[in-house]
Amino acid sequence: METRSRPRREDYTVGWVCALPIELAAAQEMLDEEHKDFDHDANDTNIYALGRIGEHNVVIACLPEGQTGTNSAAVVAVQMKSAFTSIRFGLMVGIGGGVPTVEADIRLGDVVVSTPHGVHGGVVQYDFGKNTPSGFQRTGFLNAPPTVLLSSVTQLRANYARGVSRLSEYITRLHGLPTFARENAGPDVLYDAGYNHEGDVTCERCSREKIVDRRPRSQGILVHYGTIASGNQVMRDATERDRVSSELGGVLCFEMEAAGLMNSFPCLVIRGICDYADSHKNKRWQAYAAGAAAAYAKEVLYAVPTAEVAKSRTVDEIIREMNEGLRNAQEEERIRQKTLARDEKAKRFLRTLYTCPYRDRKDRNTGKRVKGQACSGYPPIQGAGS
Repeated sequence: METRSRPRREDYTVGWVCALPIELAAAQEMLDEEHKDFDHDANDTNIYALGRIGEHNVVIACLPEGQTGTNSAAVVAVQMKSAFTSIRFGLMVGIGGGVPTVEADIRLGDVVVSTPHGVHGGVVQYDFGKNTPSGFQRTGFLNAPPTVLLSSVTQLRANYARGVSRLSEYITRLHGLPTFARENAGPDVLYDAGYNHEGDVTCERCSREKIVDRRPRSQGILVHYGTIASGNQVMRDATERDRVSSELGGVLCFEMEAAGLMNSFPCLVIRGICDYADSHKNKRWQAYAAGAAAAYAKEVLYAVPTAEVAKSRTVDEIIREMNEGLRNAQEEERIRQKTLARDEKAKRFLRTLYTCPYRDRKDRNTGKRVKGQACSGYPPIQGAGS
């Protein structure tokens, strides 16, 4: 049997970020092989879990205990890419709150993947913008996931259409651990959007008349593709959930970290649905949902050709190119604005020369016509011909 040598620091090309301990546990369970960590800079506060999935060497890091949100995620990602400079792309993997609609029959335990949809690149920060007289205006744009990952997602979708998938196999491995067992998650119940939670942690006191009647599933986990809404606060209001989703053209889930990564750590966001982003949310489905997301992430990595990774640019190179493109765009816009200002100045100058519009001047001499004389009869011209 061939023995693999320990990878060097520069051999790690995939960065995997998660936010909760249960997400970290699920990620580590997906490793085909675990590696010993390296010594790191004293200023690097991350703790890394290293390993291999397929032919890819993977770096996993989790947000510090008690920290959530876009800024905390950005700090972890920045430190990771500084410690492992050969990282080509990232994965943000964990749980999220689903947005069930007629178009997207999202259930607990399903997986949502960030892919470009409409005007969004896959993730939108719904709480970032400015207040205007006409209301809240969202600003900024988040980058789409790297092309190599989107291509792998396309391949997986084709495989699923043919009935080819290892997702259930990977999830089944987790079920050997009681924490991730499906039976511990409890029933999947969706309440009317306008009905708020009653009672304590459980929904035992909630009215069964407010439960949405849904057709039973003939299959297990489904994977959904589209826009993920990211913000710095937990979404736990179904009415607000649906309002924001409608404003954004339809989102599939809400979460709290991805917006901090997309423009500084190009990645694919994968979320297992653990609640419906409403007042009935609890933590019973978190472990199972985290496992489902991690299993899909593993399947994505198996679909990424190692040759494509080898010829891809590093995350830092991608960011430098993006920043250079942004600077060029800003310079072009500066020149355009300067040209517009110069043209407007010229227009104002011309207006000072004419105190009335051209349409008022163009016919003012029509009543002053006099009888003319042919050029050939003009004496100087006649003399010129002799």
